[in-house]
Amino acid sequence: MPNDQLWAPWRLGYVQGTHATAQPPAPQQLLEGADPACFLCRCAVPGDDRASLVPWRTTLTCTVLNRFPYNNGHLLLAPRRHVARLEQLTTAEHTELGHGLARLVSTLEQVLKAEGFNVGLNLGRVAGAGLPGHLHWHVVPRWTGDTNFMPVLAETNVIPQSLDALWQLLVAALNPSPQT
Repeated sequence: MPNDQLWAPWRLGYVQGTHATAQPPAPQQLLEGADPACFLCRCAVPGDDRASLVPWRTTLTCTVLNRFPYNNGHLLLAPRRHVARLEQLTTAEHTELGHGLARLVSTLEQVLKAEGFNVGLNLGRVAGAGLPGHLHWHVVPRWTGDTNFMPVLAETNVIPQSLDALWQLLVAALNPSPQT
C-alpha cells in the first residue's frame, strides 16, 4: 500500500500545543466582564472578523469557525458574554443561542449539503471543555460515509476546504445583503 501524505499545516500548532489565536483587541474594546485571555471574548467584539474566523455575530451570540475542526464546517456558537455555566445565561441569551443553533444547522445544510450533525456542549474540563470558562456549542456537520479508514489507520482526518473559503461561504449565507 503506497504511503500518501496529506498536508494540513493548520494542525501543527494544535498538535504541538503552541497554536496562536487571533490577537486580542485593546482591553478597552472587550465587553464588560470579558477575559482578555479568552479567544471567544476577543471574537465577541467586532474587529477583523476574517482573521478571527467570525462569520456571524448577533446581539448576544458569536459564531466562530473552529481552527482545528473535527470535520469541514465545524463551528462554535457562544454567548458574547463570558459565562461558564448554563444557569448564568439570561433568558434572552438562551433564546438567541437556540435560534442560532437552528440557523447554523440550516445554513450548513444549504451551503455544505450536510446530511446530519453532532451538536454538543462540554461543561467543565473533565467533560472535555478546552475552554471551560466560556460556554460554547460545537456544531459539526456530518455526511454519509464521512468516517473512513483515515482516522482508524492513520489517525488523520481529512478536511477538504480551507477555513478562509468556508468563512466566505458562511458570511454570504448568514449575512445577506439588503435588497435594493
